[in-house]
Amino acid sequence: MRLDLPFMMRAFLLALGAVPVTLKITLTALIIAAPFGFVMALCNIYRVRILKELSNLYISFIRGTPIVLQILILYSLLPSLLNGLFKKAGWAVNIFDLDPIIYAYAVFALNNAALLAELFRSALLAVDKGQYEAALSAGLSPARSYLRIVLPQALVTALPNLCNLTITLIKNTSLAFIMTVKDITAVAKIEASYAYNYVEAYLDIFVLYIIICGVTQFLFDKAESRFRAWKPKTAV
Repeated sequence: MRLDLPFMMRAFLLALGAVPVTLKITLTALIIAAPFGFVMALCNIYRVRILKELSNLYISFIRGTPIVLQILILYSLLPSLLNGLFKKAGWAVNIFDLDPIIYAYAVFALNNAALLAELFRSALLAVDKGQYEAALSAGLSPARSYLRIVLPQALVTALPNLCNLTITLIKNTSLAFIMTVKDITAVAKIEASYAYNYVEAYLDIFVLYIIICGVTQFLFDKAESRFRAWKPKTAV
């Protein structure tokens, strides 16, 4: 089998132009998901009534269902139901006019909020409670003790798992083409469909994701080295 190298280069450049879309989905999803994940982690740690059960139910649902199913529910089923309700209510709102990338933000944010909740919970529990109590004894308020003592150490502890989660999210964004979002995968597949050059297109996608995930890994490694002083010391 001979590869169509001119097509491969052309498709690579087109897919490269879609990298910002993939990165935008990744960053937006993480920014939206982080506060929700953090709140759910606190609800679990401090056993907040009702909220703890609700967050655990949500986490179990997200972890127990494939992301493709979550996409179909949020992108296909939910808009159809809402559109029907809006018509019955007499509202001139067509939810299908929404930019598809908004659905991508929502799906990946909701999915990663559950994953971040578990990540934050384990990271917060890794910080010695004595440090928080010592900060309170030194006169810091509970909020300042958390912000200045607990959170920096928890975030450094969470960095390796956060790196894995981010890389997984980057790869999962390839499913955004299901929602007609023109990300790396969608652009390459559309270009390949004209002459059935799918092998070349998939090789382009492979190379781009290897590069993006490699750079992400490098940046997280640098961040972990930079903030290693904040990492909690384990007792011997």
